[in-house]
Amino acid sequence: MSDTLFPWQGDIWQQLQQMRARLPHAILFHGAEGIGKTAFAEQFAQSLLCETPQPDGHACGACGSCGWFVQYNHPDYRRVRPEILDGDDAGEGDGAEGEAGDAKKTAKSAKAPSKEIKIDQIRALAGFMNISTHRQGQRVVLLYPAEALNTAAANALLKTLEEPPPNTVFLLSSNSLDRLLPTVLSRCRKFAMPLPSREQALTWLRQQEVKDADVWLAEQGGAPLTAYAQSQSDGRELVDEFLQHLTRPGIDGALKCAEHLQKTPVAELVAWQQRWLYDLFSLKLCGTIRYYPRYEKALAGLAAKVETGALLRALKSSNERRAVAEHPLSARLFIEEMLLDYASMFA
Repeated sequence: MSDTLFPWQGDIWQQLQQMRARLPHAILFHGAEGIGKTAFAEQFAQSLLCETPQPDGHACGACGSCGWFVQYNHPDYRRVRPEILDGDDAGEGDGAEGEAGDAKKTAKSAKAPSKEIKIDQIRALAGFMNISTHRQGQRVVLLYPAEALNTAAANALLKTLEEPPPNTVFLLSSNSLDRLLPTVLSRCRKFAMPLPSREQALTWLRQQEVKDADVWLAEQGGAPLTAYAQSQSDGRELVDEFLQHLTRPGIDGALKCAEHLQKTPVAELVAWQQRWLYDLFSLKLCGTIRYYPRYEKALAGLAAKVETGALLRALKSSNERRAVAEHPLSARLFIEEMLLDYASMFA
């Protein structure tokens, strides 16, 4: 857990402090993935539980409550998140680490960890909320990412939000508001968290000694934490190989690329192509490039050859593929179809 805010969060923290006088029972932090929403929400949770908060609203970091909090065993704090994030220090790329408290009751099994927040995790909060708080203070529940709630879990949470227990604050973090139930949204005070400026993000990435920080930041749409995470992976050569293929669309190349990259997570390939298609569309209509400025010359050449209608259809197909990319029946066939469809736009 980070004990300081990210450099771009200072002003946002001050805005949040203005809500302290009349704190709502549920706050929904929302914004792009990889900007530090969950770490920000955790720091706010710690400040709510701190016995001697500082004048600027930050937790003191020295009291008994803060000691429990940083060890993830505060009696009045619970986190709820998908099983797949358990043991992951990054959460949404925001520096959140640990477990889901009493909400995690499922024994380890041979099954892959769930990517959903399940109804059992929400029901498990009942016991936590029905006991007295430590030293008659507040209790805090952090839930992220909120869009991971399956339908049953979302409905169970809704009942709690409609009749919130006393002295209880729910903090939710979401990368995608349009994936949440409108009824859940209506019962939360929404708190928008914007992307940092390019200068702020680049400065931070360079402080982390990230090479080609501008390249990584552009490819991740300006999200510095996601850019940092990607820069630490071993996937640079794969990204470049895939993008090189997109600059030279063709049937033979599509088949060879699908064979070579069939062990690469399909969802990542779809995401890379989605950004490429977006840049093609943006360049054709507006003359701007967001994700891959290094490939401006190749994108310009392709944009001149492709019809706008074909691009719109390709973007729609890409969104549909993204929805099923986690579990393709055959990764190689899935990639082949995706690349052959892309090549057909330029035939």
